Amino acid sequence: MNLKTINNVYFIGIGGIGMSALARYFKFIGKNVAGYDRVSTEMTTELENAGMSVTFKDDEEEIPEAFRDTVGTLVVYTPAVPKSSALFQYFTGKGFEVCKRAQVLGFITSGSFCYAVAGTHGKTTTSAILAHVLKDTGVPVTAFLGGISENLNSNFLLEGDKITVTEADEFDRSFLHLSPDIACITSIDADHLDIYGNKEEMDRTFCEFAGKVKPGGKLIVRYGLPISGITYGVESGADYSVENLEIRDGGYVFDIRTPEKLVTRVKFGKPGKHNLLNALAAFTMAVEGGVEPGDAAEALFGFKGVKRRFSYQLKSENMVYVDDYAHHPAEIDAVYQAVREMYPGKKVMAVFQPHLFSRTRDFMEEFGRSLSGFDEVVLLDIYPAREEPIEGITSARLLEEIDNDNKQLVSKKELLSLLKKTDADVVLTLGAGDIGREVEKIREVLSEKAKE
Repeated sequence: MNLKTINNVYFIGIGGIGMSALARYFKFIGKNVAGYDRVSTEMTTELENAGMSVTFKDDEEEIPEAFRDTVGTLVVYTPAVPKSSALFQYFTGKGFEVCKRAQVLGFITSGSFCYAVAGTHGKTTTSAILAHVLKDTGVPVTAFLGGISENLNSNFLLEGDKITVTEADEFDRSFLHLSPDIACITSIDADHLDIYGNKEEMDRTFCEFAGKVKPGGKLIVRYGLPISGITYGVESGADYSVENLEIRDGGYVFDIRTPEKLVTRVKFGKPGKHNLLNALAAFTMAVEGGVEPGDAAEALFGFKGVKRRFSYQLKSENMVYVDDYAHHPAEIDAVYQAVREMYPGKKVMAVFQPHLFSRTRDFMEEFGRSLSGFDEVVLLDIYPAREEPIEGITSARLLEEIDNDNKQLVSKKELLSLLKKTDADVVLTLGAGDIGREVEKIREVLSEKAKE
């Protein structure tokens, strides 16, 4: 791959969070960028406004003329796009250079000092915090993020090309295309079993990723994971640990014990122990990369968050609304811990949209157990994403697993009417599907209700 000879870059699945960051990168460095996605979204509209041509029909006739040149065109696709796609078939059949997003990302970051964050949970927030800390401490960095940083209002940052920050995505083993200088593994819970088959194979692949760290590089791991490296955690045995933790104004104040010193009175505004660990992971990566501990700690206080990661949509005396991307039982547990810690004694309603039939099948009991603790549970139908239905795997079946008398299954059309009548003090919307598109309407309904 020679970027100097590439004039045009076409993305199959351009509206994806990771794909759109790459699209922004190529547009920024002066390439012509176009692409396809299934539906128009806020993200695709932003890309169009930035001068990229986006179509929504899987048809070769939709390809702009300039992008039909096999010599000067690179085609990037996401594994979520089926190989039966008419566009995928056209480009592969005509001899274009066709690469997975992960391959392209690996190539771009290979010539830089690369920070990569891996893990089944926490990688988006951790990489966003790290990008913020590096930017805030004057490090010229390019960052490819898997979510919209509220500090940047973007999933992409380009302030220099010598240092990069990226998520290391385990889906489809994509992270094996990276060769980081500093890597972090936040968690290794069973997930993507449609890809890996079992937890043992997933563990093995994470170990393989750990081996991708460049000679002389550093591997940072959550304390307790079965992989050797520099450790971080709330436990005193970790190389970087949290001490003297206090809750203040919906966030945390704490000390960080490093191998060399104690950094005191660190402030971080995002609630939940999972976010505390994400902040500590980012801090550890930054310090191990050469940032002064005091500067890194000061930068943590300015981090605003990532959209759809415990994202406050409404925060008043009589109504709180939080939206979160949680789509795995462990992530739901993390949200539960955060909301109970911040709002003890309040009635909490969780609105959950399951994501993928296979994940719902693989973790049916675990989802039931995680959702049972909320005061009220509302289920939406399963969001299929790339999958076909699986017989017997439905939200109605999941509802049976939830040990809670106050539970129901509703359609998205019925949801707003239900929320108008709720007596919950805290409302959560959870899921990685299209529930995110309902957030604005839900916020409007709950804002009116808060005035009553």
